[in-house]
Amino acid sequence: MVSNVSNLAQPQPAAKSKPQPTTDAAAQTKPPPAPGTTVKISKAASTALQESRETPAQTAKEARSGDMQATRLLAKEAAAKAATNG
Repeated sequence: MVSNVSNLAQPQPAAKSKPQPTTDAAAQTKPPPAPGTTVKISKAASTALQESRETPAQTAKEARSGDMQATRLLAKEAAAKAATNG
């Protein structure tokens, strides 16, 4: 059953503030980045990131050239599509 809620307060838009003019002095007073903030990721993580950004066309091309990971991914996607289409 659906019932209407009529006593909810509507959110008010935030007040607009005037943009602060930027000056060269303000830009030059930024503190230097803290040491030790550099992050290194492993080769496996880098490979996983690259694979996640891969286009479907690139995956299909790799599968045709014998890439087993791409072949498994295409098979998994085809099975999921078949399951949703009945």
